[in-house]
Amino acid sequence: MVEIEIDGEKIKAEPGSSLLQVALDSGKPIPHFCYHKKLSITASCRMCLVEVDKTPKLVPACATPVTEGMLVHTDSVKVIEARKAVMEFLLINHPLDCPVCDQGGECLLQDYSVGYGTSKARFTGEKRIVFVKNAGPLISMQEMSRCIQCTRCVRFGEEIGGLMEFGMVNRGDREEITTFLNKNVNSELSGNMIDVCPVGALTSKPFRFSARGWELASHRSVSPHDGLGSNMNVQTLRGQVMRVLPIENEAVNECWLSDRDRFSYEALNSPERLTVPMVKQDNRWIETDWETALNYVTHGLKSISRDHGASSLAALASPQATLEELSLLQKLVRKMGSEKVEFRLRQSDFTLDGKILPWLGMKIEEIGSLDQVFVIGSFLRSEAPLLAARFRKAAINGARVSMLHAVDDDWLMPVENRFIGSPAKWLSMLGEIITAVAIKKGMPVPDWLGNLPVTETADRIAASLMDGENRAIILGALALQHEQASALHMAAEWLAENTGAKFGVLTEGANATGAYLANAFPTPGSGQTLSNIASDSTKAFLLLQTEPELDVADQPKMKAALQQAEMVVALTPFKQSLDVADVLLPVALFTETSGTYINFEGRVQSFEGAVAPPGETRPAWKVLRVLGNFLDLPEFDYDSSEQVRDECLHNRNIDAELNNVCGLLLEFDASETVSETGIRRIADVPLYFSDMIVRRAPSLQQTQAAAEPLVHLPAALFDEMGLNDRDKVRVWQEQGEAVLPAVKDETLPDNVVRLATGHPSTAMLGPINGWIGVGRA
Repeated sequence: MVEIEIDGEKIKAEPGSSLLQVALDSGKPIPHFCYHKKLSITASCRMCLVEVDKTPKLVPACATPVTEGMLVHTDSVKVIEARKAVMEFLLINHPLDCPVCDQGGECLLQDYSVGYGTSKARFTGEKRIVFVKNAGPLISMQEMSRCIQCTRCVRFGEEIGGLMEFGMVNRGDREEITTFLNKNVNSELSGNMIDVCPVGALTSKPFRFSARGWELASHRSVSPHDGLGSNMNVQTLRGQVMRVLPIENEAVNECWLSDRDRFSYEALNSPERLTVPMVKQDNRWIETDWETALNYVTHGLKSISRDHGASSLAALASPQATLEELSLLQKLVRKMGSEKVEFRLRQSDFTLDGKILPWLGMKIEEIGSLDQVFVIGSFLRSEAPLLAARFRKAAINGARVSMLHAVDDDWLMPVENRFIGSPAKWLSMLGEIITAVAIKKGMPVPDWLGNLPVTETADRIAASLMDGENRAIILGALALQHEQASALHMAAEWLAENTGAKFGVLTEGANATGAYLANAFPTPGSGQTLSNIASDSTKAFLLLQTEPELDVADQPKMKAALQQAEMVVALTPFKQSLDVADVLLPVALFTETSGTYINFEGRVQSFEGAVAPPGETRPAWKVLRVLGNFLDLPEFDYDSSEQVRDECLHNRNIDAELNNVCGLLLEFDASETVSETGIRRIADVPLYFSDMIVRRAPSLQQTQAAAEPLVHLPAALFDEMGLNDRDKVRVWQEQGEAVLPAVKDETLPDNVVRLATGHPSTAMLGPINGWIGVGRA
């Protein structure tokens, strides 16, 4: 540490750190526009000029490193005059529209102009005008005349988002920030450009002209969409959510928020919101009261249990449900005598149940210090956008990234080794890497591998896993959905154990780790799996905040099971599954209830409701508690969600329970391998198809990422079929077929077709990781 003096006050600081940041951390409010602690330094606005002893000229505090004994003056006459001059130039072309600007009350230019602006302008020429630009459905560029060319948005896109979508054209006072010609902003992190803009040039389209910053009440919340658990500031006015902003938490989301987290609040006011209980009678939906609806459900569940046995009852839950909701759901099902409760709706291999409790394998903050990263089967940017940003930052800082995937997916970061092949080959591809590691370490090659040849890419990945101090192997959601997920897990575990790498799993949904801790899955050894649930033996379903016809691994099979069931009860915020459900019970969304999420590093984060649920909507934990009372089940006397949480987590050491190590040896049997003949489907879950909330957020649904799925065909197959771009093709699987537009995808292996899941246009096909046929429409 070095000691410096700012305005007569002695301050300790790390040598080389930015003088501006040291001053800000010490409570010295030096004005600035272009500086942001997470972005590179340009020193272009000159607003942070300060006087440093023995320096002949004023220096920009943002670009000046602190040194021992430095004497700094931030409010001398010379400094004040310089800032006034800078402010005069900034205001020459700035429109005087503060009363109608969305940034009003939160604007740095507005604040600093009070201290350093003048009451009368000396400039008499015409102010420049910047024409309106279209950046897409999320960011408004209607008033770019307000822009002060700080370039924060440009630097954010290039350095954090990994995608340079804004740039500067022209020179001098004619400079403009613009998008590339006829291009929208499509980054999954684009909303952060609104946050970093210090003036009202970039504003939120969904929030535009809705409210003033000082009118809004703030409520702390947690993202319901992915396992990172981003901290959010839900801002409300008159009982309605108006916008969502990030809360800074360096250990989780830093100061950023993904667009999925930021704009999904629009679904709260969807016309599809369910606000009163509804019961289907004579194939017509009738609104009713809670007591009638719960009595109807109680009678139906008891009758079915009596007639078909307790195991005829099943529950499906979304991993977006809170710990309290999942805990009560599994408790209700088990108290009725059934083991059929499941939240891992897109998985098909449950061999390792009871042997692991999947988690990230490290703290989120540790990602930045990794030297080597090997990611297996992950659409990283759509699974956890801000986690991808952390990996991107590590890669830019020198970490060497390798991937094993079925498609050469663009992660917007340097990737040193790309091991691309059909999912049917993934186990043998990992076997190549295992063989290479064993040879390099002088160990015997595991018996199940035999004399597996090692490709050059496998050898490079093996070498990278044995290099550096901090290494990590990560299993993505695509690997978890694989029909050989347990074998892939054991192979990755072998690699981690024998290379000294950390071993992590990217669980799906905001609360998958919490769902494991709540036991919201069948007891190991019970013989129940998702396949058993989706069968004729299940006569009653409870659906908790999920749309099974879109959210499960084999959608047609699950829909058939729902259609043959005698009762389907949906605890849902929306009018959904109308063709298969018998009862709809309106439950609250994440901003309308208290609850707890446990992210994939095991961090417990509780939150309170920000607004009251609409109409007769009730928090799901309350509905389940009362339903337990109606069913005369014991131990369903809770007065608050905190009681449910405390019961679930009482005397539990979560860090000790988190475990990716099954300790099993993989035994490979060639007769059990997946055939490599035919065409294999790989199904990604696009950002805005991932759950029922984002599917109903209008602005997100207007983005490029929410477009109707395309059939991505490998180049050879595309050319062989004589197709042109966006020609319609017929695709079929064992349960159904669809006609969709096709595109050529040079990143795919010859026997793999990429077709998204989570969308109605592909829901009738079949298993998301199965075989698929393709022909001309």
